Amino acid sequence: MARRNLKPARTPGAKPRGARKRVDQLGLRAGVADRLLPTLVGAMSFLAALAIAGTLAAATLASHWQGDTAAALTVQVTDPADPAANTAGGETRLQAVLGILKASPNVSDIHQLSSDEMNRLLKPWLGEDASQLNLTVPAVIAASWNMPGPASNLQAELNAAAPGTLAETGAAWASRVAALTGSIQASAVTVLLIVALVAAAVIAVATRAGLAQRREAIEIIHGLGALDSDIASSFALRATQLAAAGAGIGAVIALPVLFWLARLAAPFAGILPQASAPAPPLLLAALALPAPLWTALAGLPAAAALIGWTTAQFTVRGWLRRLS
Repeated sequence: MARRNLKPARTPGAKPRGARKRVDQLGLRAGVADRLLPTLVGAMSFLAALAIAGTLAAATLASHWQGDTAAALTVQVTDPADPAANTAGGETRLQAVLGILKASPNVSDIHQLSSDEMNRLLKPWLGEDASQLNLTVPAVIAASWNMPGPASNLQAELNAAAPGTLAETGAAWASRVAALTGSIQASAVTVLLIVALVAAAVIAVATRAGLAQRREAIEIIHGLGALDSDIASSFALRATQLAAAGAGIGAVIALPVLFWLARLAAPFAGILPQASAPAPPLLLAALALPAPLWTALAGLPAAAALIGWTTAQFTVRGWLRRLS
């Protein structure tokens, strides 16, 4: 028997098909579970939202930290009060180093740490006042390095005037932060792929369960000449609706968790002036979420619907081919 599309003819004066309630001829509302499938897809959507948020947060924090770390220059001058090398003016090692730093066009925001600042830094190891230990504490100078990469040329110049002086930039730490960010993003992408595959497997299992439950009805209409595309589209539409609804619910449930994480990350991202400041209100935490994250959350139902439609189409068509 030739396959034909068994659709009722539209009678004159009848309402358009879109205005009437869709007839569930295959009984898919009972055949495809409308509770288990959205719940499982919602759980997958929740995990996907957290993975996407983790990826974007890692990229944002890494960008923030890399900019600050790579531009930091720390100079440590041992024996700062001793005479500098190759100088006839009686300059101390510290004065010679400061003169070189001020003359360098690649160094700015030069600040020598005071005794109080040094004591605060050394307090966890040397106690309240390091000077009481009769130790020669090196002078530490903090500055901004305006060039990419390490300060090799500056290091050589400082060593010529004050041998043993150490000049370090944050380039090494910035590269480590970049490597850490790359690994976190790769892990998040892997999680997203696993979530998508699990969601597709869940939809395929639910669709096959619906096919098994409605097998008799499907075999009858298939034998009467119903097109495979019509039957597959009926299942795909049902799976699409349930998957999109579940993904939307999962994205909404993920929002409070994302707001909470945004409040925790606010001090590290520079949203708060101090880490000890009170946490921002919920509205500020919501505004702190990056725009790409909002776009991704809004796109989760669409992505789930696409997975549902595609998976159901392949599952039903493969099942129908075995009937022929």
